[in-house]
Amino acid sequence: MLNNYLLSILIFLPLVASLVVALLPGQFKNVFKYIALAIASVQTILAVVLYCAYDGSMAGVNDLNGFQFVENVPWFDISLSSLGHISADYLIGVDGLNMSMLLLSVVVMLIGTIASWNINQKEKGYFSLLLLLNGAILGCFLSLDFLLFYLFFEFMLLPMYFLIGLWGGVRREYASIKFFLYTLLGSVFILIVMIALNLSVIDPAATAVNAGLAESKLNVSGEVIGQVQQALATGQIEEQNMVHTFNMVHMANPANYIPGSIMDYKVVKMILGQEGRMLMFLLLFIGFAIKIPVVPLHTWLPDAHVEAPTPISVILAGVLLKIGGYGLMRTAFTIIPDGAVHYAWWMGLFGVISIIYGALNALASKDLKKMIAYSSVSHMGFVLLGLASVTTEGISGAVYQMVSHGVISAALFLIVGVIYERGHDRMIENYSGLVSKMPKYTIFAVIFFFASLGLPGFSGFIAEIFVLLGSFNSSMINGLLPKWMTVVAALGLVFSAAYYLWTIQRMFFGKFFTKIKLGESVLSDLNAREYLMLAPLVILALVMGIFPGFLLDIINQSVAVFTDLVTQHAAELVQQK
Repeated sequence: MLNNYLLSILIFLPLVASLVVALLPGQFKNVFKYIALAIASVQTILAVVLYCAYDGSMAGVNDLNGFQFVENVPWFDISLSSLGHISADYLIGVDGLNMSMLLLSVVVMLIGTIASWNINQKEKGYFSLLLLLNGAILGCFLSLDFLLFYLFFEFMLLPMYFLIGLWGGVRREYASIKFFLYTLLGSVFILIVMIALNLSVIDPAATAVNAGLAESKLNVSGEVIGQVQQALATGQIEEQNMVHTFNMVHMANPANYIPGSIMDYKVVKMILGQEGRMLMFLLLFIGFAIKIPVVPLHTWLPDAHVEAPTPISVILAGVLLKIGGYGLMRTAFTIIPDGAVHYAWWMGLFGVISIIYGALNALASKDLKKMIAYSSVSHMGFVLLGLASVTTEGISGAVYQMVSHGVISAALFLIVGVIYERGHDRMIENYSGLVSKMPKYTIFAVIFFFASLGLPGFSGFIAEIFVLLGSFNSSMINGLLPKWMTVVAALGLVFSAAYYLWTIQRMFFGKFFTKIKLGESVLSDLNAREYLMLAPLVILALVMGIFPGFLLDIINQSVAVFTDLVTQHAAELVQQK
């Protein structure tokens, strides 16, 4: 019985714990971090249980029967008289696209909680917000109802704003406001599309009940649903019987669209001189591109990373950026596949620009944390390039890159946090010869630098090879991306090697030097807590690099269905216009 509610437990356990922490008296401040650690540990165990029980032969994507661990509870149904009904469901589930994101989230949140162990100011507020952020992230990844997804997406803004603004660096207010405004702008675009979709899509099962063709949504047969969809296409369903829905699985089925609606795929609706469906895809793309982030919508990220405390940088890079890529897949690509094909070339171009621009800025950065922030812009560009290719290899590479980058970038920000905690200085030029004082720290730093630049044997190599294969083959398979994009993107790997190797040479080798005079005890090597954070991430990066089936086995079927959905539906929708 408990297995039927595991996803809800994952989401609401940290939310309840957040409330508990907020209500506990201040004298229990030493208990708050243990509560957060216990919750993150339980979530990790539950996620492993779900992974072991996951059936990789099921796809999901656009078929609710293909999702696993589904929880579907009616949320609200509002009658609008002659305009029909608006309904929303508490609908969550897992397929190959979000199972990997679930695993990544629980691991990074656990590491982020351990990294927060030394927080000694406003502990109650910090850990309460951290738990709130934890639940919102998982809710976002697991939601299959667009309204539910949007609420969790918006809900993440509040804790992140305060976590950066109250516990960040010198310019924390500026960075937190910039993060908030950028993300809020993207949210407005997503909200517009969500409303347009709701007005255009019906829930066929609920509509069948309203039209008197069935007694309950639970026992509506596939035959009845087919009758409703046929009647909808021929205009035989009265408007007051239509039940508009936020269900993303229904939105992925063209048969559920109301003829003549703003998102109707048969009749072209012009908005501001643009085709309605294409404009809606563009708004979704911009909304999620801010989160990825894609150049030129990336400028909030370096500021947020530089000013955020180390644990929040770990979570921001490790998980929050992935919501942008995942959101594009789950909504824009799946619901408006013709838009994905229409804008594929431009998405590929912006992916390449992000790869090169991010790498060049990382190469020019003097601040170690800013360098890693710009490297995130570069590496997330590979995600967009892989998605734009609309090939099985490219999509698989994009999903793999999100998980790989989540693991490696989390470790890289921990590496920065270790040296900043000791020397309160992140300038690359202010350190030299650290290997002589911190040999074990140097080993971990070098390992993760090489993992990030795509050294064979690490997860980054598998991810980037798949993306490059997919983008290169795109010109032959579907003609969406030219081969020169792959060639230019590959230069990003060269630039990555340049800034990482140069940093290793300057900071860790040569004669020992620090600009700020530090005592021998200050530059101590890694302690037990830091080993506990870094060692699991090394193991994950290696396991994913040597045994990619560990992750590919759970995403392959969903990626195959996803790719077919985008290419086939896009072609059908274009022909029907």
